[in-house]
Amino acid sequence: MNALVVYDSVFSNTEKIAHAIGDALGSQEDVRIVRARDVAPEQLEGLTLLVVGSPTRKFRPTGATIRLLRSIRKNGLEGVKVAAFDTRVPASEVEKVRILALLVKLFGYAAEPIAQRLERKGGHLVVPPEGFYVGGTEGPLLEGELERAADWAGRIAAAR
Repeated sequence: MNALVVYDSVFSNTEKIAHAIGDALGSQEDVRIVRARDVAPEQLEGLTLLVVGSPTRKFRPTGATIRLLRSIRKNGLEGVKVAAFDTRVPASEVEKVRILALLVKLFGYAAEPIAQRLERKGGHLVVPPEGFYVGGTEGPLLEGELERAADWAGRIAAAR
């Protein structure tokens, strides 16, 4: 397997999730974990699996994540299995603020547009986009989220 887990992180929560996913997918020889701003174009070549994650910022992925996705050439992910994730505030917290709940309903979270962009670049989505939960804007990750990320990685591995 030649897999790459790419992430951006603001408060280190998404970075922790990315590492939990990467560690669950395989060894360091098979799986590289790289921050979005540090991905070199040649790292995207010859992949069998690409997982991309971002914190949800203003209902979308971070700028570094969007720039990375835009940099992938048309059909550059042909034959590559892909998956997308984000970190976000739980729905139970969002629903406490009516305007926030409305905005989330209208604009969503970061994982879905990441998945759509990966598919538009030719990638084959192997699992639905996933959100992992943080307490408040800065976190920390809610209890059990690292384990849930590892389980999600297991579903990715099983889908390959």
